[in-house]
Amino acid sequence: MIQTLFGSVSSEPSLLDRLKSGVEKTRQGLVSHLETALAGRKEIDADLLEELEYTLLAADIGIKTTQEILEIIRQRVDRKLVGDAQELRQLICNHLIEVLQATERPLPRLAEPPAVVLVVGVNGTGKTTTIGKLARLYREEGRSVLLCAADTFRAAAIEQLEIWGQRTSTEVIRQQPGSDPSAILFDAIQAGRARKIDYVIADTAGRLHTKSNLMAELEKMRRTAARLIPGAPHEVLLVMDATTGQNGLEQARRFSETCGVTGIVLTKLDGTAKGGVVIPIARELNLPIRYVGIGEKPEDLLPFEPEKFVASLFEA
Repeated sequence: MIQTLFGSVSSEPSLLDRLKSGVEKTRQGLVSHLETALAGRKEIDADLLEELEYTLLAADIGIKTTQEILEIIRQRVDRKLVGDAQELRQLICNHLIEVLQATERPLPRLAEPPAVVLVVGVNGTGKTTTIGKLARLYREEGRSVLLCAADTFRAAAIEQLEIWGQRTSTEVIRQQPGSDPSAILFDAIQAGRARKIDYVIADTAGRLHTKSNLMAELEKMRRTAARLIPGAPHEVLLVMDATTGQNGLEQARRFSETCGVTGIVLTKLDGTAKGGVVIPIARELNLPIRYVGIGEKPEDLLPFEPEKFVASLFEA
């Protein structure tokens, strides 16, 4: 089941297949290297553990999680709880699922719309495109959506959002470039309330965590939403580019501290052979992965489910 701000919906049967396709580069490397390391091996020795360590790190699973997995294996071998190398694959899968489940957070349940979603992140991560895909996803769930073009520093961002609005038959609330983003958000939330819209999704200016004036503006938007609807914004989604790997973690930490981020959207997962980066991102930020982007098409944004994601990496 997929959790939404208005309750649970059934996940589509093809979700696992689509995830497999999206993480193909990572899966090929991870599965093939694991199979090579474990093939015909019965004894769990230092050489095997070294091969496992290399394989997990190469997939960007992260040093901390890799070390934990190796230590669990050593302890189980010492206690004779595992003796066959082929059992290790399932042990690795189980631990990765545990790590991801530990960062999951339930969404607030809303009795009345609109749900206000702020989307934040630096330029180039696919933020505006993600908003368009989110609009499509919510509409597929039978929900009404209103888009808010609050990235007023980049005229092209407003135009890009309007294109996505046309693609998804979703209205966009906008003003002229350079307008006050909080004022546009105010208008969008008021319109959403008046029309009983389910979701108001706000685009925000791509900003670096070092730009204090832009971060202050984002905080002003949060206060504006909260004044209009107690508890808003209900979600603050940080969009991260999977191809940058763990290099974006420090930047993401600052966003999380300043903007009250509630979840991660990891884009361009199909463009990297290090899709295991999902694990350290979730664990280091202690935030749930809400969605993953696996392609360019409007339908290539998928709700994230730990069990299905790990299965997509390990199932051939």
